[in-house]
Amino acid sequence: MNMNFTIQYLLIYQTMMIYILAFTIYKLRHRKAAWFVYSLGFVVSLISGVYRGFIVGRFPLQNLFEVFLFLGISVFPLSVICKKVLKIDGEHFDMLIGAIVLCAAVSIFSGTIQKLLPSLQSPLVVPYLAISILAYIIMAKAVCQAGAGLVKKSNNDCELSAYKLVCLGFPLLTLGLVLWSVWAKQAWGDYWSWDPKEMWALAAWLIYIAYFHQSYITGVKYAKINSIWIFAGFVFIVITVLWVNLPRIFADIHNYTM
Repeated sequence: MNMNFTIQYLLIYQTMMIYILAFTIYKLRHRKAAWFVYSLGFVVSLISGVYRGFIVGRFPLQNLFEVFLFLGISVFPLSVICKKVLKIDGEHFDMLIGAIVLCAAVSIFSGTIQKLLPSLQSPLVVPYLAISILAYIIMAKAVCQAGAGLVKKSNNDCELSAYKLVCLGFPLLTLGLVLWSVWAKQAWGDYWSWDPKEMWALAAWLIYIAYFHQSYITGVKYAKINSIWIFAGFVFIVITVLWVNLPRIFADIHNYTM
């Protein structure tokens, strides 16, 4: 990872270290202390996001550096909602997810401030990206629950937690696709152009549809198969977000979101 010692990057590095420290403390079974450290990491990540917005003069959600920064901010609120509302544990997974996505932000993408293209100045861009990002981080947590279930002899609890998370994330994923198509109509004149990013996004959505069908038909009888569907859906999300935005692999209208 190429080290950059601007204020923005130092805040991100600090957040990453705090999230990893929180994870370590959690694994040492000091959960209250881990939550305290985790909350400090969230505060630093929020400061980093606010600082980014201040220096760019807009809501910081228009390229993949800012998207992954937002992902790193989102993990803590998701942990709280899952713990308090959905009664789902696994916050230690969230701590690692936060560190990983922030590592991606500083090692893969450029934080250089660039002038926004006209298509990114649409008022739909921020709502579309914010909703989609929340869906992605929820599905990432669902994958962690599904993975935990795959390595356990009895994974019904993990499968149920994963199911709750997919039920939470899928409507957001769907709404993101709808907003995306409306934005595409404004920006490029068509609701759907069948470029690689759109096709992979649709494929991910269809995989979650298949997951719901499988769950409805078999319940927890084939819980491990259900977990595999969740993994497959998230792999397609990663391809949608990351792989098709690398110009060396694909060249389409969405590559500018680097």
